[in-house]
Amino acid sequence: MTRTRRARLITTLGLAAIALTGPLACNTDDLLVEHPKTILVPDNLYVDVAGFEAGLNALYYQVRRERSGVDNSDPSNNITATAFTIGTDNGYGNYLSPSERLFQEFGVQNTSLNSFTNNIWTQMYQTINAANTLINRADNPAIAWTATDKARIVGEAKLVRAWAYRHLIYLFGDVPVTLTESSGDNVKTDWDRVPRDSVRKIIIQDLLDAEAGLPLTSTNNGKVTKAVAEHYLAEMYLWAGNNAAAETKAAAVVNSGAYKLITARYGVNASQPGAAFMDQFQDGNADRSQGNTEALWVLQYAENVAGGGGSIMRRSWLTRYESNAGMQLSPVYGGRGIGRLAITKWALGIYEAADVRGGQYAVRRFYLYNNPANLPAGKKIGDTLYTNGTAAEKVSNPIWPSTRKWDYASVTDPTGTTNFEDQPYIRLAETYLLLAEAQFKQGNLAGAAANINIVRARAGASAITPAQVTLDFILDERSRELVTEEQRRYTLIRTGTWLTRTKLYNPLAAVNVVARDSILPIPQAVIDANLTKKMPQNPGY
Repeated sequence: MTRTRRARLITTLGLAAIALTGPLACNTDDLLVEHPKTILVPDNLYVDVAGFEAGLNALYYQVRRERSGVDNSDPSNNITATAFTIGTDNGYGNYLSPSERLFQEFGVQNTSLNSFTNNIWTQMYQTINAANTLINRADNPAIAWTATDKARIVGEAKLVRAWAYRHLIYLFGDVPVTLTESSGDNVKTDWDRVPRDSVRKIIIQDLLDAEAGLPLTSTNNGKVTKAVAEHYLAEMYLWAGNNAAAETKAAAVVNSGAYKLITARYGVNASQPGAAFMDQFQDGNADRSQGNTEALWVLQYAENVAGGGGSIMRRSWLTRYESNAGMQLSPVYGGRGIGRLAITKWALGIYEAADVRGGQYAVRRFYLYNNPANLPAGKKIGDTLYTNGTAAEKVSNPIWPSTRKWDYASVTDPTGTTNFEDQPYIRLAETYLLLAEAQFKQGNLAGAAANINIVRARAGASAITPAQVTLDFILDERSRELVTEEQRRYTLIRTGTWLTRTKLYNPLAAVNVVARDSILPIPQAVIDANLTKKMPQNPGY
């Protein structure tokens, strides 16, 4: 097989390493082996702690891509998170591009040839191979590092590998598994799809290894810690039905003493009207070093910094309010959005009146007219334009309410496409809700209610009784707390409620979605590249 053909097969399967892995070699004759001196490849990168840290930086970059465009060549469109936030009970597509149509219309949009989901597959296997390379190279006895450094670095890489496989099994079900570095010498054309339950066991083992090797906290704001591993372990154990183990891991985070919910105003804008719950989403407040005691994992973005990158959360979730007569773009309203993703009417309407998570500081409930050029008749600058989230959902609706969690705009460039603030990714509030779910599933309704009430009290919501705790209530509470943050599809798949709740609460998706759509098709390119063994497709595709 030619070198070009081998490279194509690896890339098609999505198992090629990212740039750090360098050229492929398929001839072991030393005369033909490349020994590059001026470019970064594993042989000259993974030789010391600094090199491994550089490799970890590349892995974290892959994670941050979840909140930017799925196509790396177009990071300002088609946010990767579309695949697990809309087409659910609390998220739908407002302004539709092909990626939103997929998760709203399903049907003929959801095929093995769809480039959006195929790109997610490729991104995850790129991440896995980069993690495999780092983990495998860490076994080199010639590396001069402490056992603590090695355990931490390998722990970070294993957690990110677990993160990638987690995405894959939630989206695609049974998937191929590789735990070794991919090169031109070990190309496979006979991949098996490993059952989802077995892959989940691999994820759990990676997370246990990460838990053992990672510190409780880190002075580096972007690093994963023991708490992140334990949070994900709680989720995986819940999915596996091991509710006692899930409770143990979630409780370890909650009771660690290292994290606590934000219950008082802090940081930038603390003197301005607002809510403590929303302070952690403000630019300059997200990191632990900035006072965010609730953050378990914060994604790091930076403008004009090599490898910094940005997110398009605001661009994706903020509606096109400037399309309303009398309105123009303004940093006051979060800058420019394109409104492709939106919160369903049901999710907007499940808050108590006093619950700040659904109040004006968390959800855009009104605007003040700011464009004298096209004011509606009888209106003047400063008059109120109310959003309307009580009517039925419809597409291309510029007056629909928007979350304010991702508001971000430069005063000099309010039409910019990209957020550059650091963003909470996993918060302690979610860990409390995982703990409550584990307790509920073991019949401890009093414990579950107590932990739910800790989260609700911070928001100003009323306390519930143990008799009110049901799985549906926990799922509702997760939406109230985590809407637009949570990978909602995964929560509903894990709890076996995705189809039922999507049909019940998302009328635009309800008319199209069927059981088949609970897992996505394996990319056809992957099936075609498995030349020497037939790879089965998911049912219904």
